[in-house]
Amino acid sequence: MIEIKNVTKKFDDIVALNKVSATIENGQVFGLIGTNGAGKSTLMRTICGIFRPDEGEVTIDGERVFENASAKSKIFFISDDQFFFQNGTPMDMVRYYQTIYPGFQKERFLLLMETLKLDPKRKINTFSKGMRKQLSVMLGVSAGTKYLLCDETFDGLDPVIRQAIKSLFIREMEDHGLTPIIASHNLRELEDICDHVGLLHEGGILFSKDLDSMKLGIFKLQCVLQDKNQVELIGAQFPILNKTQSGALLTLTLRGKSTDISKLQMELQPIFWELLPLTLEEIFISEMEVKGYDFSKLYQ
Repeated sequence: MIEIKNVTKKFDDIVALNKVSATIENGQVFGLIGTNGAGKSTLMRTICGIFRPDEGEVTIDGERVFENASAKSKIFFISDDQFFFQNGTPMDMVRYYQTIYPGFQKERFLLLMETLKLDPKRKINTFSKGMRKQLSVMLGVSAGTKYLLCDETFDGLDPVIRQAIKSLFIREMEDHGLTPIIASHNLRELEDICDHVGLLHEGGILFSKDLDSMKLGIFKLQCVLQDKNQVELIGAQFPILNKTQSGALLTLTLRGKSTDISKLQMELQPIFWELLPLTLEEIFISEMEVKGYDFSKLYQ
């Protein structure tokens, strides 16, 4: 388990992280959401011990991570601008990481490279951006660490490769107990893989929640009502977080239980009524509006 406890990190007068606290449980995919400049990369580098917090601490399985080789050996960090040797090949990187991670699985790496049709003897500086991202992931998965930190890892990958890597993460979680922590500014990239999500904004965690529990308590209702005054009856029973209307079709974002909302349908006898789950983006929009933020300005 990774615990981030009231971490603050400053660069001169810039507060990159401001009293950030979060817990990352083992065996889940933790998604860290935030715009460029929100502090995601700084938090990632603090978690893996590159940066020392000015205040607070980060622990991995109960050990402080900064200047602690034992804790650091449990983490592989894939940065947005991953380091490779100049004129080096993937096999050069394998030999390098074998000196850092004794459990590095060379045969597994070669099998993954073959699956993705990447030449392990080709110079990395001839790889495209997407190929370098794939190589980084293959090195990270093969390192045999408990935690894999991914900073904008899916950026630059085509849809087929993105899905393949997500499937690989799931298999590694099931077979080897891997815990991926994935930072991204794109909510759609994380929707189908994350168990838990944290929103980082202006250096602070606005909230960190289990995705399934968030989805259970909030819904999108599309309906055509017999009487427009019935909207007040709906609002009296369930908090309306958002309301839009297109012609006769009314779309409401409601907080409540699906069974209770369905019971109300029987009472109102609407012309049309459909209850839909929200996307991750819609959930965050609703949560942000509750906290008084204009979510539309935060994400692409």
